Amino acid sequence: MRPGKQLIGVFCFLVLSFSAGAQQSPVVLEYINTYKELAIAEMKRTGVPASVKLAQGIHETMAGTSNLVLKSNNHFGIKCKSNWTGESVSHDDDARGECFRKYTSAEDSYRDHSDFLKNSQRYASLFLLEPTDYQGWANGLKKAGYATNPRYPAIIIKLIEDYHLQDYTLIALGKMEMPSQTTASDKKEENDNSYAINTKEGQKETGEIVTPPKKISAYPDGEFKINETKVIFVTQGTSYLSVAQQFDIPLAKLFEFNEMAPGETADTDQLLYLQRKRKAGKAGYHIVQPGETMHDIAQEEALRLESLLEYNWLSKGQQPAVGERLSLRAKAGSMPRLAGKENYSTSPAAPKWSRN
Repeated sequence: MRPGKQLIGVFCFLVLSFSAGAQQSPVVLEYINTYKELAIAEMKRTGVPASVKLAQGIHETMAGTSNLVLKSNNHFGIKCKSNWTGESVSHDDDARGECFRKYTSAEDSYRDHSDFLKNSQRYASLFLLEPTDYQGWANGLKKAGYATNPRYPAIIIKLIEDYHLQDYTLIALGKMEMPSQTTASDKKEENDNSYAINTKEGQKETGEIVTPPKKISAYPDGEFKINETKVIFVTQGTSYLSVAQQFDIPLAKLFEFNEMAPGETADTDQLLYLQRKRKAGKAGYHIVQPGETMHDIAQEEALRLESLLEYNWLSKGQQPAVGERLSLRAKAGSMPRLAGKENYSTSPAAPKWSRN
């Protein structure tokens, strides 16, 4: 949320439940690697914690991909205000065509954000906190009126913890060395269904069969179509409200189109449909991949979940086994084998049979 931003409609809160080992977004990591030194320099100059500044930048700019930052270098969504004498751009926010500050570079935006906080009496109490107290800063920003979204502190704190942004505060304090550049694929992926675990002696051994993490295909930037349905690809941390506003779609409709529970931000990289999905798939069938849920498949094929379930004699909550072939256009002859099940349990109209 931006300074002075008002709530639009009723916000539906997201329960932030990323696991400690959650996959990190390559786009977010790229943003961090690009601006970490700038955040450190600004902390040394003004005292604004580098961890907090990076988290705010990630959230406000959708990790550097938002329309506002692309056309204005405005990384913190600061509006013109009466005392702004520099360049500006028009951007839809609380109202259409609002005035936002435009900067010649990201450095100018980072500096102006630091000064915006440092020189305002409303944020003076924050600078009495320890710079390592990122939780105090996140909650203090909300309390001082920086954002009206009640989940703002949780979003900032979660970004700091998930992406280890506290490291950059410690670097600025001289308590830690600058880490090397990180990527989303620091570890080599396994190509089979087994995994290596570390024993207490530090040796590796083959563990039990597990489902490897789901892989996300590369999609084009901006709006495109799958199965003649308009869609975009968003990264973890993307604000659903910002997408709804950008494409002039009611927030409730966005969740309805994607058959998902209301939330604040995307908890993973994902496809997000801008209109209702089709009742039939473009392809005839889909082979279930490791880590895929029925909702994942419905999203990938631009197919309504209820249709996918109906075609395959499945009920909500049932999960087909990896390798099963799902029908996308017509009723299947039988129900697919379920995950963890040996026998098929088919529709009443279809004969029951078992797989050896």
